Amino acid sequence: MRKDRPLSETASKIYFTRKSVVALIAAHSAETDGDGLKRALGWASLMALGIGGIIGAGIFVLTGTAAANYAGPGVMVSFVLSGLACAFVALCYAELAALIPVSGSAYTYTYVTLGEIFAWIIGWNLVLEYAAGAATVAVGWAGYFNRVMQGLGISIPPQLTSAYFASSGDSAAHGFFNLPAAGIVLLLTLLLVRGTSESTRFNNVIVALKVMVVLLVIAVGAAHIHTANWSPLIPENSGEFGVYGWSGVARGASVVFFAYVGFDSVSTAAQEAHTPQRDVPIGIVGSLIICTILYVAVAAVATGVVNYKDLGVPDPMALVMDRTGVAGLAWVVKLGALAGLTTAILALLYGQTRIFFTMAHDGLVPPIFAKLHHRYRTPAVSQILVGLIVALAAGLFPIDLLGEMVSIGTLAAFALVCVAVIRLRQTHPELPRPFRAPGIPVMPVLGVLSCLALMIALPLDTWLRLLIWTGAGLAIYAFYGIHHARR
Repeated sequence: MRKDRPLSETASKIYFTRKSVVALIAAHSAETDGDGLKRALGWASLMALGIGGIIGAGIFVLTGTAAANYAGPGVMVSFVLSGLACAFVALCYAELAALIPVSGSAYTYTYVTLGEIFAWIIGWNLVLEYAAGAATVAVGWAGYFNRVMQGLGISIPPQLTSAYFASSGDSAAHGFFNLPAAGIVLLLTLLLVRGTSESTRFNNVIVALKVMVVLLVIAVGAAHIHTANWSPLIPENSGEFGVYGWSGVARGASVVFFAYVGFDSVSTAAQEAHTPQRDVPIGIVGSLIICTILYVAVAAVATGVVNYKDLGVPDPMALVMDRTGVAGLAWVVKLGALAGLTTAILALLYGQTRIFFTMAHDGLVPPIFAKLHHRYRTPAVSQILVGLIVALAAGLFPIDLLGEMVSIGTLAAFALVCVAVIRLRQTHPELPRPFRAPGIPVMPVLGVLSCLALMIALPLDTWLRLLIWTGAGLAIYAFYGIHHARR
């Protein structure tokens, strides 16, 4: 048995002393300084990881979908609302990540403050955020990839570019397996197995490329905006909740919230940061601020250049560039979208295995998820298992079915992170906090209320799927986790 105690063994009780919290952080330091995960990331790499996780399907796909189906030009307001909710949560994440610099994200923070059962529920729901999110973005990546191939005159059989469970009125054209979506997941899985340093260098290059593409869209599109397309800013409600009007803006905010999934992946890298107390808060807050500004600007350009009713296409940003009449820019945007979606998948796959890594140390999932490669010092077996499952989901399920489950699970996790900050401030106000979130307790309360409001705006069937998923997770906990947990 290892001499140093597992990280969350000390924190398994709901009520604990200041000494146990200090021991928790000390145990983390002893573990990572010895034979644990390699410290290879600075604040710039962490910020790039966050931007890589955030900028992706949101800008290149969901902007058009939310504008066309729900909010119209008011999608700009939707992004602001979602960004505001994420800002409250991000400040809470930053305080907890600096105080408890460990892998595990919302899972670990909930374990330390609220106890094992709540931690399990959050950890299980984070699978929706990371694994299902990676599959969702992979399907979006495949859509842009197929359009690039078509533009080059290369035709891929529809049976190999459509999901088996996608609805199709033409049985002859029914999909069998989305090969491009599964392929990109497997390729990035191999990259992550190879090592954190190598994958983050790749991520940094691609993030710089796609940010330049986004800035190009904003700069060129701004010169072709027709302000008449912004009138009315919020179209009249159709008579159905969530279809235009202010309820449409709210529904749009819930839908585009998926676009912000990824900033919390920075906190999962705390054990691999050079100075986590400084680097992690900078990475979280910095990436969120940058991406929110870019999202609102892109939404303004897209709805200003193209009428919002025409934006419900798989590649809305390419359509925007086509309408500007500047030759060749649509191709640049398609390639930039591929780059952006690639790094989003990379960040989500990365985050999922780091959560499993911590849960395995706590005994809630099998120990194989914490096994590190002898050379690369990465959770290689876990990364491969997760990659295979995500690739299978991306190949078999359509983007709408996958995407519906992501936002609600993430919002639930984010709400509990805000509760965790309040709880720890009440029980241990004396702990030294390298970063202190402002406005306690008002700010985290606003974070909880914002998350709940966005959850309420989601359809009822999404809530039903969440309940079924949570029930399945509790069954796994009852049969395995509760008997193997290290207390």
